[in-house]
Amino acid sequence: MSKTRQRYDEEFKKNAVKLSYASSKTVKEVADDLGINISLLYRWRKKYTPEGEKTQFATLEEENRALKLENAELKIERDMLKKLRPTSPRTKSKT
Repeated sequence: MSKTRQRYDEEFKKNAVKLSYASSKTVKEVADDLGINISLLYRWRKKYTPEGEKTQFATLEEENRALKLENAELKIERDMLKKLRPTSPRTKSKT
């Protein structure tokens, strides 16, 4: 029997991070109370500030992901254009 991966929305993540910073409990206790793994909460803390805003790390990570996708698309387009480029016929002069 395989487990299905739980997806959490942005609001839940932000609230969990806010709670982990504002609470007098340890991060492990907050994670246990929310029913999530402690490493997941720490990952969210990398992405969001105590106020719930995105950190510079998260912004750079998103930009990096977008650039990698664009790079892959451009490589595919380049390869397609290479294959479509006709070879120039050799012209022979008749004299």
